[in-house]
Amino acid sequence: MRFSPALEEARLLRRYKRFLADIELASGEQLTIHCPNTGSMLNCMVEGGKVWFSRSSDPKRKLPGTWEISETPQGRLACVNTGRANALVEEALCAGRIKELAGFTALRREVPYGEENSRVDFRLEFPEGPAYVEVKSVTLGFSDSTTAAFPDSVTQRGTKHLRELGALARQGVRAVQLYCVNLSGIDAVRPADEIDPAYAAALRVAVAEGVEVLAYGVSLDGERIEVDRRLPVQINP
Repeated sequence: MRFSPALEEARLLRRYKRFLADIELASGEQLTIHCPNTGSMLNCMVEGGKVWFSRSSDPKRKLPGTWEISETPQGRLACVNTGRANALVEEALCAGRIKELAGFTALRREVPYGEENSRVDFRLEFPEGPAYVEVKSVTLGFSDSTTAAFPDSVTQRGTKHLRELGALARQGVRAVQLYCVNLSGIDAVRPADEIDPAYAAALRVAVAEGVEVLAYGVSLDGERIEVDRRLPVQINP
């Protein structure tokens, strides 16, 4: 996926009110842009660090741009626009780069399912039956490890999705939790027990029920981002 229009580089002044960020361009111009990340963005940003944003020409928008990539305190790059994860995974699915899910005959997005009023990110049709795929964007990294973790804040919604996937798996339906690791310099993923032990426990229950867990990393810079490699998932601490 190439960013179009091309991203612009700036310096982060602060993130506040969850969805707002003040940035400064090299020219000295200061802008307030949209932060499209509902998580804590723990270890994912540093005041004064580099950021890349997409500028909008839509006159109806209140803010002139969207924060896309952040330089982390560890010197990594993180795609903080969580809305990109599904598009990245869909691109990789259609290109056959996610080998475990290759060979599907149809793809549907945001399909209702389960008993808790959920919508799965993708339903893939295979000759032998459907596969339900839930995607999560991972951006939490640590200075002393190349293993990323999910989530970066308590996620009741994420835990609900694991329950729904587990229920499908118990019925013999293929169910997949796929972590899109939007962070450079990472070679594995694990559940963040120290942040949301309920989610971590639910993941382990889901695996025991037959849910498949996959993780794929990306390559990214200020021009493009692409799913490019399978990563191991460390289920147990």
